[in-house]
Amino acid sequence: MAENRLARELETRAIAERPKQWALPETLPEPDKQAGYNYRWVRVSTLNAADPRNLSSKLREGWEPVAVEEQPKFRLLTDPNSRYKDNIEIGGLLLCKTPSDFVSQRNDYFSKQTQAQTDAVDNSLMRQSDPRMPLFKERKSSSSFGKGT
Repeated sequence: MAENRLARELETRAIAERPKQWALPETLPEPDKQAGYNYRWVRVSTLNAADPRNLSSKLREGWEPVAVEEQPKFRLLTDPNSRYKDNIEIGGLLLCKTPSDFVSQRNDYFSKQTQAQTDAVDNSLMRQSDPRMPLFKERKSSSSFGKGT
């Protein structure tokens, strides 16, 4: 039959794979997700100047720093001169986590704030509207069928 074929053991998928492409490295690597928590990088310094106000507000919001033991893949990436030795800081950003419930409650709060502000602006504009020259004109189109001539 066919004597010029390769043995099945010599055929590998590695030969048919595309060569790997170079990719720009990520500035901030993605942490391994833990169920029930959301992660965020929080600014602790800018241009080597500490930003305690930002960190303090995030801690009061419910964010807590992630320990290196929780994310072992970051052990080599952390800054050796960091003020947060047991936590993960890369380039002035500290990895923090919070329960997912807090994030959904925060999003609901800001959605309500946004809706209230939008309603206030709409009500203010509609109060100034004059029926002779409305600010918002409903644009409705209609079609009618009649006898053709």
